[in-house]
Amino acid sequence: MGLFFSNTCKEDLIGFADAGYLSDPHNARSQTGYVFTCGGTAISWRSMKQTLAATSSNHAEILAIHEASRECVWLRSVVQHIREDCGLSAGKEAPTVMYEDNAACIAQLKDGYIKGDRTKHILPKFFFTHELQKNGDVRVLQIRSSENLADLFTKALPTTTFKKLTHMIGLRRLKISTDVSLGGVTARYTLFPLTMVFPIGFS
Repeated sequence: MGLFFSNTCKEDLIGFADAGYLSDPHNARSQTGYVFTCGGTAISWRSMKQTLAATSSNHAEILAIHEASRECVWLRSVVQHIREDCGLSAGKEAPTVMYEDNAACIAQLKDGYIKGDRTKHILPKFFFTHELQKNGDVRVLQIRSSENLADLFTKALPTTTFKKLTHMIGLRRLKISTDVSLGGVTARYTLFPLTMVFPIGFS
């Protein structure tokens, strides 16, 4: 299996964030997951146990999208540098769309303040995403949970859902392999017809 990068897709950077609430109930910890795609293929992803004990699914989602937002800032910087080096820079970049499946989380990040007793304990730093939206760097939109690619990194999924989401991040079964030796190092390559050469391992 390998990631397939097409030369015909749009190069838009898109993010997906999700949280698995109390995925580790014995330690009262939830799971953060995010993935960013460019041209429809994953270029950055992470699955990690949250260091704070989330008190609700909304709280867990805010922690998750905070981590995704930090990664988004770095990825936008990388993309900007590449475009500048290629002479493609055209002023301020458009906001990066980040998808989240929790409506309460999205509403709270949009407002940027604590609304009541249930959420007053959430640390202010986790509203970093609100500042990014305010500055036009990101745009958080809702997506159905069944379409959220970050679900791959937060919970066990049914086989059909798992296969669908792995296909949506660009994962493909590699068909043709060949070994190439250069300077005593043997590299195995998989060939994609008329598209690219993708290295999958060394021996």
